[in-house]
Amino acid sequence: MRAARIEKIVTSPASWNDLSYGNAYRRALEQQLEPWWPKLFGLHLLKLGNLSAEIDTGKCQVAHHVNASESGNNIQVYADSLNLPFLDKSIDACLLADTLAYSEDPHRILREVDRVLVDDGWLIVSGFNPFSLVGVGKLIPVVRRKHPYTSRMFTRMRMIDWLSLLNYEVLQHTSFQNMPWNGLCEGFLSSHIPAFGCQTLIVARKRTIPLTMNPLLAFKKRFRVRSGAVGATKNMHNGD
Repeated sequence: MRAARIEKIVTSPASWNDLSYGNAYRRALEQQLEPWWPKLFGLHLLKLGNLSAEIDTGKCQVAHHVNASESGNNIQVYADSLNLPFLDKSIDACLLADTLAYSEDPHRILREVDRVLVDDGWLIVSGFNPFSLVGVGKLIPVVRRKHPYTSRMFTRMRMIDWLSLLNYEVLQHTSFQNMPWNGLCEGFLSSHIPAFGCQTLIVARKRTIPLTMNPLLAFKKRFRVRSGAVGATKNMHNGD
């Protein structure tokens, strides 16, 4: 398995229009996100990256939507994704639409997002599936020079593992859109073989308590010995 952090500079697209079948990818992702927007509440939604900024979030219940990126159009905050200019625990939800796919250090981006997210905040991550037609295109010399084939492709389980290390509860993870040119996520392949979908979506929440109980701590709480009882026994032996 290749390291997540690389030294090579990854050039991100300025818009979905820069990707082959970019508008189809955007429509398919918006279709998958539509059922989740009414479930999100809070004051601030951070859309990190140029592709995230173009996602339609009109049905999201979060009041204030902030587009942040290093450059591009329709951006309210120009910022480095590795050093976000936001206070700790000041963001209620964050959208990373292929942001990790165009990053030299996806771990650091996740740590920065974790820093600014409130407790029980929402994190939505999407990326391209290496086990799909997009992954096949990455192997073709002429094709792999174009977006999205130049992006970094991480498996769904690898990204879930990253989130679990940060103590996130994954509420949904899926792959969709088997055909890049089909932005409706319909048809036989999408319904019966979703594992080979071109895009991956993960919806998770930041948790403040451990998701896995430590059995040693549970044992100590159950069989706790009070200090007063020990002292009484000690005094009884001393009197004898």
